[in-house]
Amino acid sequence: MNGSSENIGPDDTTSPLGNLQMLGLYLEGHIDEFNGLLHARAFTDGQSNPTYLITAKSGQYVLRRKPVGILLKSAHAVEREYEVMKALATTDVPVPGMLHLCEDDTVIGSAFFVMQFIEGRTFWNPALPDLNAAGRTACYDEMNRTLAAIHAVDITSVGLAGFGKPGNYFERQVARWTTQYRNSETETVPAMEAVIGWLEVNMLSDDGRVALVHGDFRIDNLMFSKTGFNVLATLDWELSTLGHPFADLAYQCAIWRMQPDAALRGLKGIDRASAGIPEDQAYIDAYCQRRGIGGIDNWSFYVTFGLFRIAAIVQGVKKRALDGNAASPYAKAIGGLVEPLAIEAASVAGI
Repeated sequence: MNGSSENIGPDDTTSPLGNLQMLGLYLEGHIDEFNGLLHARAFTDGQSNPTYLITAKSGQYVLRRKPVGILLKSAHAVEREYEVMKALATTDVPVPGMLHLCEDDTVIGSAFFVMQFIEGRTFWNPALPDLNAAGRTACYDEMNRTLAAIHAVDITSVGLAGFGKPGNYFERQVARWTTQYRNSETETVPAMEAVIGWLEVNMLSDDGRVALVHGDFRIDNLMFSKTGFNVLATLDWELSTLGHPFADLAYQCAIWRMQPDAALRGLKGIDRASAGIPEDQAYIDAYCQRRGIGGIDNWSFYVTFGLFRIAAIVQGVKKRALDGNAASPYAKAIGGLVEPLAIEAASVAGI
């Protein structure tokens, strides 16, 4: 996690974490061996739940909370993040250790959880400009492996059988994100209206595939080792649920359709072959091989859905920025992508 604000000291009773002395006493009572909270520091990267590096005499920890202000229903579910990462501790999916979930709003003003701090590196640009071609290839292969591992989790054995609803995942998701989009809508976007209509008319029937889906799987939500290319932690599980695994895969490919200099950086126009970055089809083929499936039909539907869903998400970011509740200083730029994303979705759908 990169980027931070000034340290929040224990005597700052007006901090976003409330009275740090009181927070320290609370954590000492709920986390084994935690003692002597010294200060906190806010990570400014990311768009959703405010996250802090907590430094104590006993070590460093990460605290993640819901943002302040009025929130959309079911949004910013730190409780779900905690639940899924705790469940994944015994699987092949790399996640930080979960230390404590607090659902008592009186402690810092909202629910929060504390997890293990992992020393690693985050790649914020999918073009990976600081790596050579071999390094980029290794990074993307490890990302592909991690995604396949998520979808291979035995949801029953890890206690996540009730983590999502039964039925047609895409039908539910289109309805959910259309509602979320309407609840945060700030102006009419004709392309978005066309895409919503197209998804409803061209809805796929349920094919019975059900897996744990991350919901926001992209390279900057992975923590890589400091010197190698293995993933140490998969982060930001706020949008996770049980659903169709192809949604995660298409979501990645959808983001890559953005420009490299966009607020959500993509790979559009990059010579991937010389850069060592796989083309979409090669990435899809590697995933299918890992999952033991022959191929994916109706790919344009999945990508159209992915772009629509990202547009709905960033509309929420835009609304929070306008309301002054955004967790990141880049929220306004992110919010400006609603129309470009919708236009790209319409192009993929052929409308």
